[in-house]
Amino acid sequence: MILASLEVWHSRPIAPTRRVALGQVTIPTNPAPGPGGLLLGAVLARFAGDLDGDLRDEMTTLMDEVERGQKIGQPRLRHRLQSDIVGLSRSEHRLVSSEDGLRFELETAKGLPAQSALAAVYACGEVPLERRADVMAVLRRGLEWVGPIGPGVIDYLVGAEVGMRMRSGAYATASSPLIWAMGVLELEAGEELAPKDVQRSYRRLLRSAHPDHGAGEESAAERIAELSKAREILLQ
Repeated sequence: MILASLEVWHSRPIAPTRRVALGQVTIPTNPAPGPGGLLLGAVLARFAGDLDGDLRDEMTTLMDEVERGQKIGQPRLRHRLQSDIVGLSRSEHRLVSSEDGLRFELETAKGLPAQSALAAVYACGEVPLERRADVMAVLRRGLEWVGPIGPGVIDYLVGAEVGMRMRSGAYATASSPLIWAMGVLELEAGEELAPKDVQRSYRRLLRSAHPDHGAGEESAAERIAELSKAREILLQ
């Protein structure tokens, strides 16, 4: 089951211009940092190690600006952020829960390391301001990680106590379907929801998942099925 996902649209490594855009972003962060914060931290842990010294310094500055909610000048790390995805390639990073525990699925074959690292930081900028500092703290730890992206990175990013709760299924599927469903529909865990709130969020996310908005047909079908299951759980 997908707990968090980050879709990155980027220019090809051989392209003369370097560009990056955010696609579909599902990063539940309540309670902070949540599975979304864990995924973003893991993306930094995997890709930031490939940045040279000057780019790492610029990344640190960018993270400070995003955390404060400042207007972000472009380009950053030699890439320009844009909303248009025409002509760009797609990569997707996920945090998945299964019977074997939590697993990161990080796509490495298509884009440059800086592109995924930038996307993670920009995605943090979409986190509500009251939780953004907690999530950005996880990204900063990811920036300093050295080593493979295995089970040990979870405790490093969020601490042993939180990591143990996440691995035990506190954020996940069968043991907590309501929490999973609320995360999928980007609803706040614990809040009182009317059916109209669930339907409104479902319709909004369904539109963004449609192939007409840039999603591939295979990923769109999977995302639509996920949204439909989450709606079903919350409307029972």
